[in-house]
Amino acid sequence: MIEQKLNKESKITLLGAGPGDPDLLTLKGVKALQTADVVLYDALTNEALLEHAPEDAIKVYVGKRSGEHSYPQDTINKLMIDYALNYGHVVRLKGGDPFVFGRGYEELDYAASYSIPVSVIPGISSSIGVPGLQQIPVTHRGLSESFWVITGTTTSGAVSADIYQAAESNATVVILMGLKKLPQIVEIFKASGKNHLPAAVIQNGSAEDEKLVIGRVENIEDLVKQENIKAPALLIFGEVVSLHPSFKKLVKQYAAIA
Repeated sequence: MIEQKLNKESKITLLGAGPGDPDLLTLKGVKALQTADVVLYDALTNEALLEHAPEDAIKVYVGKRSGEHSYPQDTINKLMIDYALNYGHVVRLKGGDPFVFGRGYEELDYAASYSIPVSVIPGISSSIGVPGLQQIPVTHRGLSESFWVITGTTTSGAVSADIYQAAESNATVVILMGLKKLPQIVEIFKASGKNHLPAAVIQNGSAEDEKLVIGRVENIEDLVKQENIKAPALLIFGEVVSLHPSFKKLVKQYAAIA
């Protein structure tokens, strides 16, 4: 049975952990963890971040990773409320940013139904941070005036319809959770006449075991297989990928073959 701690205000902090490198957590995020009574953390968060929490704080792993056992969202919501009511300050530590495919608003809304105050601390979204760490800008004068951030797979399991529209544009297209759908996504870009569009896939962005493949729409699928790229991985389609140093080597190889 959970025994409530006395004189503890029930509150929740939705905290974005960033893309993986623990040094990318914001200073405000560190301060939140330092005052946590309970930390509920996802699979895509670096466990090194838990060192910022007090030694006696309760740390609860709640999964949430594609292809692995994970707690249903309803269960996470209930745990979050239960711990807040009985222990005080719950830090809900989520990979990336809580509001970029992080279901953060669902948790905020659930907490509001119990009148528990919620603070949101943004995190560096992998959709921008991971390309940036590879020196691939999502926008660049003369190449890209905008960017799309799209989920690779919808709740129904289908490819997002937005990818069809994005492939028709000149914008940079960043696709999260889309590695399993890469063959279908490649066909969508080919159908839009984008066979030669620069493309990149980054596995475990910002982590020590990060892997990167650079190519074009026409060969990116083969390169991913060749390099044995696994999830979690981020897909980038757009002329901005051509700014990466390795793409220039790729162009030279094409020229030599021609």
